[in-house]
Amino acid sequence: MDGSNALGEFLRARRARVRPEDVGLPGGGLRRVPGLRREEVALLAGISSDYYLRLEQGRDRNPSVQVLEAVARVLRLDADATAHLVGLAQERPASGTRAGRRAQHVPASILQLIDGWPRNPAYVQNRYTDCLAANALAAALSPNYRPGVNLLRAVLLDPGERELRRDWEDLTAEGVAALRAEAGADADDPRLRDLVGELSLRSERFRTLWARHEVRPRRGRVSHLTHPQVGDLDLHSNKLSVEGAAGLTLVVFHAEPGSRSAELLDILGSLAAPQHGTAREPGQNQRERIEEP
Repeated sequence: MDGSNALGEFLRARRARVRPEDVGLPGGGLRRVPGLRREEVALLAGISSDYYLRLEQGRDRNPSVQVLEAVARVLRLDADATAHLVGLAQERPASGTRAGRRAQHVPASILQLIDGWPRNPAYVQNRYTDCLAANALAAALSPNYRPGVNLLRAVLLDPGERELRRDWEDLTAEGVAALRAEAGADADDPRLRDLVGELSLRSERFRTLWARHEVRPRRGRVSHLTHPQVGDLDLHSNKLSVEGAAGLTLVVFHAEPGSRSAELLDILGSLAAPQHGTAREPGQNQRERIEEP
């Protein structure tokens, strides 16, 4: 991931995923690459082939929103991917990456809040999926819900996480697409570059998903777990932005009231009760801090 031409990389990856017949063109014939040809995208978008070539090659990085939306329609991008495409073409201030590397703190009020939820697993993560804080029930749900663990790395590389998650395929696809959305055009962020580089080397699953250039902002979902102590759990998760702490997300799990999962979550909470409290790095005066490189 060199980030030198993020717009072109995105266009090429998504162009390769659209079949001619998907956009009303005849299929078949010999094609050197899968998907649409550049000239076909240009024709359907109503722009010249030379101009589209310049977009992919990174020689024109300031196209109009109208042109990008026309290309997005041809490439069958949804609203999230279209917004991502437009964002890739926007110029960023030179100080953009420095803001992402500042130390991040979890507000004390958030730590107090999640510590007071004995029936709701909850944790806080940053834009890189580093866990910054977690309550006791979250730690009981997975030992990787603790400060200092990168959750995407854990889900992709820890065999225990794969055993825990019945929806591992969906979860990993969503996690990588969310990281892509968080990255946006900020591909020169050292922390992001290091994480992508490491996972690309260590995880074939990550390499495959990252190459798709799918984009999906972080949203709530239903997690399907098989916990070694209590069995199958189906838990809703809500992802909430932490006010006044840019890039931090509070993730809260809950079970449907009266459901078997709610009963099992209560049992898990009873088992975790002796360790009641919020996990955080020592010596931070009830505040979580992670220094970015």
